[in-house]
Amino acid sequence: MWKPRIVLAALAVTCCLGAQAVPEALKAPVLRSGEGFATTLGDGEVHAYGEAQKEVPMGSLAKLVWMRLEGAEWAGRSVQYRCKGTAGSFTCWNHDGHGRVDLAKALQESCNLAFLAWIADSQDHWKKDYGEAAARLRMEEVFAPFLGRRLPLGESLPPLTPAWVGDGDLLRTSPEAFLRWLMEPDKDEVVTFGKRYLSGFWVEVKELLGKEGWWFQTGTGPVPGEPSATSAWVAGGHGSTLVVLHLPRGRGKQEGMARVREILGLKP
Repeated sequence: MWKPRIVLAALAVTCCLGAQAVPEALKAPVLRSGEGFATTLGDGEVHAYGEAQKEVPMGSLAKLVWMRLEGAEWAGRSVQYRCKGTAGSFTCWNHDGHGRVDLAKALQESCNLAFLAWIADSQDHWKKDYGEAAARLRMEEVFAPFLGRRLPLGESLPPLTPAWVGDGDLLRTSPEAFLRWLMEPDKDEVVTFGKRYLSGFWVEVKELLGKEGWWFQTGTGPVPGEPSATSAWVAGGHGSTLVVLHLPRGRGKQEGMARVREILGLKP
């Protein structure tokens, strides 16, 4: 038989897990010039601030789109890759390489070469399983919100280039548009992957104890017409709260992480 104290403790845990406190800072975020920020507070509504509707190259957020397309397959196969900084004509943003990475580390460190290698392998399987025309259709369907009309028409798979992992302006979005994409019911798996791979260890225990429990995907995107310039992206969430932040030209992923924590009122 359950004792009263045990019942009360269980109820307290249930309430702790069920209720998601919304940071006060999210109700009126203070932004700087050129920043765009979008959030849902778990109410099904999109709240957009600053330049949240401005469409720009999506950069490393493209890796979350690949998680929607192939994440379950890659996780099931426990994919691995050894990043040396270069592979044929491809280069990683980290020219020294990331060393051996699994799916979690490739996401955390935004390893371009790991994703390109896994995508190439997946495309080989698609061609055998579906045929090339159907494989292209499958790829276009998932990436459609970010392609516009920039992909030339055809029935064969498009050439695999770094643009497909965000290194270029083929794939574009805005903070509001990407947030709406994350909020769609069939993107629940993307959020689950974010929580699993980008929250750090023991995220369930952290949430149980009322700790932070946020997950964040950070990265950079190119600035069209300025090959050496970047802008920064952060997408993340905690429970039913989701956020997407874009920082303007000249900002990097570390600044993105610092800013999103500042906007959310989290400790540095």
